[in-house]
Amino acid sequence: MSENDNKRGPLGPKSPQKGYQGWIIAALVATILGITYLNRTSTIRETTQKRFEKMMADKEVARVTIVNDKSVEVTLKPEALKSDKYKSLNKENTYFGGESVSHYQFQVTSAETFKKDFEKMQEGTPANDKAELVVDTRNDWYSFLGTWGFFIVMILVMYFILGRMSGGVGPGGQIFNIGRSRATLFDAENKVKITFNDVAGLEEAKEEIKEIVEYLQFPDKFKKLGAKIPKGALLVGPPGTGKTLLAKAVAGEAGVPFFSLSGSDFVEMFVGVGAARVRDLFKQAKEKAPCIIFIDEIDAVGRSRGRGAMPGSNDERENTLNSLLVEMDGFATDSGIIIVAATNRPDVLDPALLRPGRFDRQISIDKPDVIGREAIFKVHLKPLKLSSDVNIQKLSSQTPGFAGAEIANVCNEAALIAARRDREEVTMQDFQDAMDRVIGGLEKKNKLISPEEKEIVAYHEAGHAVAGWFLEHADPLVKVSIVPRGVAALGYAQYLPREQYLYRTEQLFDEMCMTLGGRAAEDVVFGKISTGALSDLERVTKLAYSMVTVYGMNERIGNVSFYDSKQSDYAFTKPYSESTSQAIDEEVRNLIDKAYQFVKQMLTDRRDKLEVLAKELLEKEILFQADLEKLIGKRPFDKETSYQAYINRRSNEEAAIHEEVVKHSLDQEKQEVKPSEDEMIAESKDASNE
Repeated sequence: MSENDNKRGPLGPKSPQKGYQGWIIAALVATILGITYLNRTSTIRETTQKRFEKMMADKEVARVTIVNDKSVEVTLKPEALKSDKYKSLNKENTYFGGESVSHYQFQVTSAETFKKDFEKMQEGTPANDKAELVVDTRNDWYSFLGTWGFFIVMILVMYFILGRMSGGVGPGGQIFNIGRSRATLFDAENKVKITFNDVAGLEEAKEEIKEIVEYLQFPDKFKKLGAKIPKGALLVGPPGTGKTLLAKAVAGEAGVPFFSLSGSDFVEMFVGVGAARVRDLFKQAKEKAPCIIFIDEIDAVGRSRGRGAMPGSNDERENTLNSLLVEMDGFATDSGIIIVAATNRPDVLDPALLRPGRFDRQISIDKPDVIGREAIFKVHLKPLKLSSDVNIQKLSSQTPGFAGAEIANVCNEAALIAARRDREEVTMQDFQDAMDRVIGGLEKKNKLISPEEKEIVAYHEAGHAVAGWFLEHADPLVKVSIVPRGVAALGYAQYLPREQYLYRTEQLFDEMCMTLGGRAAEDVVFGKISTGALSDLERVTKLAYSMVTVYGMNERIGNVSFYDSKQSDYAFTKPYSESTSQAIDEEVRNLIDKAYQFVKQMLTDRRDKLEVLAKELLEKEILFQADLEKLIGKRPFDKETSYQAYINRRSNEEAAIHEEVVKHSLDQEKQEVKPSEDEMIAESKDASNE
């Protein structure tokens, strides 16, 4: 890849279309051939040998030319063209844009026979009136194309096909540069405009990545202490958390050349191309050092070697990975090149790629907490025209588990909804509807359900609400609706999970009970169950198996975990016997049945509250947390929810800030009232005089 090619990035000028020169040449050749053919057909007309013999008898022929022993061209005398017979023909021909007809031609089977016949026609003719006989051998365009045209056409077709496949025509096409790197270069002329100020909610990750940028900008600060910069940093996190955005910010802040490409750019159908592209990438990087190379989705090329390979086969991906490992830390390693990579599958990466000396640092980028979500909301709300009722703290508390990309989607959906409603500003209601749209799916206003089904859905969702309201460790309900959403969801309930990373057994058990509350309510009220609990049963089953086989929360199975983070040893076989498998199934069923019976008994005891909520849902279709407090009372637990704790913390911080501001203003007032030193001296003199 040349330097000019590198400048043609997404921010640079568009490169001209390739291959247009070939089309222009082909068009010119076709035009020339067409003009030649038209001129030839306009000055030469076909005739027959009988008409030629009549021309000879009338003494109208000036010259006869035998061409290639196949055809005869007849040239008429000037005085013959002036006769009435030829005047009308020439007048018609010139009217349509042609030239005067002075030549005729016809085909002959044998040139020798024609010569003998021509000599007989000339017998007895005076010497002045005899026609001249000429023998000519010609290589015209038509004979040439007839002989070599097929081969020329095939060569041109292959030329254009290869040019199209390679992305360009001619020696500069990529078919000749298939082993060249496809990395995009961002430098001073082609710079990324995103900075660290555009990245919110990733403060710890920003601090670690800023150190790499600072080393490239001020290397002496680290070298004088003998420190060595890490050769590579691996950004690890779920999709949508901002890994690529952080890399873009590094490109915008670094001030050094930045190569960006994807892991799939090394993969090609030809053998050896991936390794060649790795070598070419590092060759370019060494010429631009110090610089940064960013490889997005590195798991496409960095998977563990040997996994899933056929015995004796040649794995092109492994060859590419080997070349990458050597270039990152081998004999020919040069300083000044830093590798930054991103992946959401760190478990499948090769251990040799993760060792110190290659990727020294693994920077974890998790989903943001409530404070991080608030910072992300502030970034994405800047371009929006907001109403005064929009509360960023409330939005951040109502979006637990949302990644940065999902928060950006909520803000964009809210703006679209406001525009659809012809609002001048985006209101809080628009954000609420946007969150419902993202979490639960599109509202199905035209989906008609029968009254019986609607009643089942109402009691199902009321069962979830009552169970979550009276279970101490369950997540508090925020909103419940029986409006159909998404593909198959007839009801929708929103909860606010706590911001926590460790869960106790009773917390997981209460979560199972709340999830089974919908089916238990159907059983209590109707004595029958429906298919509406499909997603609930799926969630409960996964949670129960995790408690038994992963977290060791079962007395019979014991403190044993069958979870393998690397998924290498137990990929195709279970790491336990058939008897243990049967015991696991029995314990999972017992655990789910215990939770179901518990929540069923609880709903039976609170049947009146279940009825009140279900009837209110049938009437209003949507209920909020405030409505639940009015209908069934406050939760019988003193422990505040995560949202309440966050609001109280924010109010305490604001009160402290307000107190600090007031104190600062009072200090300033005291300083303004305090007399100056000159005034104090003058006052003392006046006192002494008195």
